[in-house]
Amino acid sequence: MNRFKPHIALLICNIVWAMDYPFYNIVLPHYVHPMAMVAGSLAATALFSLVPLLWQKAERVARADIRKLIGAALLIGGCGRANAAKRAKDDDRPVIVVGSDNYPPFNYEDASGLPTGIDVDLATEAFGRLGYRAAFSVIDWEDKKELVECGAIDCIWGSFSIDGREAQYRWTEPYMLSRQVVAVRRDSDIYALSDLAGKRVAVQSTTKPEELFLSHADPRLPALREVFSLQNRELIYPFLSKGYADAIAAHETAILQYMSDYRLEYRILDEPLLTVGLGVAFAPDDARGLERALSDVFEQMRADGTMEEIIGRYLDEPLRYMEGKSDEGEIKS
Repeated sequence: MNRFKPHIALLICNIVWAMDYPFYNIVLPHYVHPMAMVAGSLAATALFSLVPLLWQKAERVARADIRKLIGAALLIGGCGRANAAKRAKDDDRPVIVVGSDNYPPFNYEDASGLPTGIDVDLATEAFGRLGYRAAFSVIDWEDKKELVECGAIDCIWGSFSIDGREAQYRWTEPYMLSRQVVAVRRDSDIYALSDLAGKRVAVQSTTKPEELFLSHADPRLPALREVFSLQNRELIYPFLSKGYADAIAAHETAILQYMSDYRLEYRILDEPLLTVGLGVAFAPDDARGLERALSDVFEQMRADGTMEEIIGRYLDEPLRYMEGKSDEGEIKS
């Protein structure tokens, strides 16, 4: 077993060292020359490669093995960084930092660790048409308002409901509709919103479902036994599956995506909590006019079919999410 420890440690080091996409695509273009960062990265990777040697007796490691170990580390750890740095250097467009939490199918990482999803593809296309390069930052959703107001991110774009928040941000026009729904286990005795009386519901904190259940403003919603407000959206699903909660509430698309990814069978109530328009939010004092420019681009993307094509990569019947009415107003296809 001892002879495999260096290889295991090297693999772990390089996996950790490779998980730095946000740094190389967001921080790097703003503060550090790409090639300077590559040089530092290679040096650090070489040092990391020496860590496994601590797990073997020094007399058992030949100099040739040390050279091979460092060489492998430089090859594995350096190639990706050089490519990322080259892309950043070659693309001299101004960068717009888009903030969102992990929220499939809107914003998440693919198998290579790169941002993907409906909102990622829409932002890349829309900002590209405006002459910007979109970079994506995974944020704590509870801190979104502070982050956009202090300039840490340029906008919030992550299945973000406009309804009820109109005065808090500078908004684009809605680019999609989304139903906020309640889901339960298949064997649940909850079939309507009225059946939630005395039940426990799990929601993500600072979301519309949390607001609805805590405000008691919707006469359709009965008094609950408890509302679990969870900072990490992904925790609401095990809360339901394990029986800690009797129901969850979130965007229907997100629940369906989670069910598909993990082969779960929840039952979604027929009556939605509400239907909302999704938009892109900028800070109230952001005077660049990007919300208006993006709204114009959204109209272009609807007209030329790009909006439907992008949404269709992730959702069936994309037109369902592009036309109709939210509970607060109309979204046009």
